[in-house]
Amino acid sequence: MLRSLYSGSNLNRAQNLDDLRARAFKRLPNFCREYLEGGADDELTLKHNRQVYDKILFKPRMLVDITQRDLSTQVFGESINFPFAISPTGFNGLLSHEGDLKLALAAKKAGIPFIQSMVSTVSLERIAATGVRHWMQLYLFKNRDNLKGIIARAEKAGCEALVLTVDTSIIGNRTWDKRNYKAPMKLNLPNLFHLATRPAWIWDILVPKGMPKFSNLGDFLPPEKASAKNAASFLTEEMSASLSWQDVTWLREIWPGKLIIKGILASEDALQAKALGVDGIIISNHGGRQLDSVPSPMDVLPEIRQAVGQDFLLIVDGGVRRGSDLIKALCLGANLVTSGRAPLYGLAAGGQAGADKALEIIQTEADRTLALLGCTEVKQLGKGCLFKH
Repeated sequence: MLRSLYSGSNLNRAQNLDDLRARAFKRLPNFCREYLEGGADDELTLKHNRQVYDKILFKPRMLVDITQRDLSTQVFGESINFPFAISPTGFNGLLSHEGDLKLALAAKKAGIPFIQSMVSTVSLERIAATGVRHWMQLYLFKNRDNLKGIIARAEKAGCEALVLTVDTSIIGNRTWDKRNYKAPMKLNLPNLFHLATRPAWIWDILVPKGMPKFSNLGDFLPPEKASAKNAASFLTEEMSASLSWQDVTWLREIWPGKLIIKGILASEDALQAKALGVDGIIISNHGGRQLDSVPSPMDVLPEIRQAVGQDFLLIVDGGVRRGSDLIKALCLGANLVTSGRAPLYGLAAGGQAGADKALEIIQTEADRTLALLGCTEVKQLGKGCLFKH
């Protein structure tokens, strides 16, 4: 019975991401589910990230030969199979044993980039060794000398890009998540009782090695202190409220690879990033988990594209639950789309097989949407494929 949650036949019954989400929720303890799903404050931004896609309508063209289609696109001069990447998400070992490794392997199989979180539970060296197009997400902690250590590790491992997150100088107020604990990483009684009803999760996560640890904080914390409890306190203390454009300049000077900034919502900030030699930006509101009542990336994408021109990499993050969402973002000017929750639903539902399934669903839906629009290549997509938006 428990193994059926991971069986291929069970996963193959999933027709969309909502099906994977439902399967994930049957397996996850309550505190994991709310960590995955929750947003900041009243979760207005979280809801709006999804609602914005519903208002965008396609304008399909008929009598076009769509026999041969190609979703591939170029990112930094190299081809990927379809215009999607997995967003950086922390503590994925809480959803599936060595979850980051499984996500990386799924991304490699799908032929897309994997953006690894700095607070992942698998070392960046192990992720790089998979051969996936590896992008490493960074927080600019207060201790910049130690930060140079992880940057050097990323360079040595052959990481293609650093992704600097700039919208977390202060951690957002995620009330649903906080209600689950009586102290940092100590579950309250109702959550302990609910945990006992999830034996498959206990067997997968706690039995192998206990609660997962943060494998990339060794430059900041001794390995024995890299537990979830200690790391949670460390992250809160080390986030730098003084983060500024000077820090971007500093990072640009010491990092020889591609540099992407994640968390931009204003065209003025996009222009500043471009002027400082950043190679691209991820338009993101952190999945609705930071400041509430801000626009969706889709709301501001057209304005930012107009500001930075056509030759600058724009990536849209947040709210993607369908392959058609990906196509809508491309029509409005995105080069690439990322999502955290979408592949995590698959991971939590069925490990690597589930992550594979999630990416397969997104790619298949995107291909079908492309065809029904009367297009055969990604470069044909534009505002002309939409009713007035």
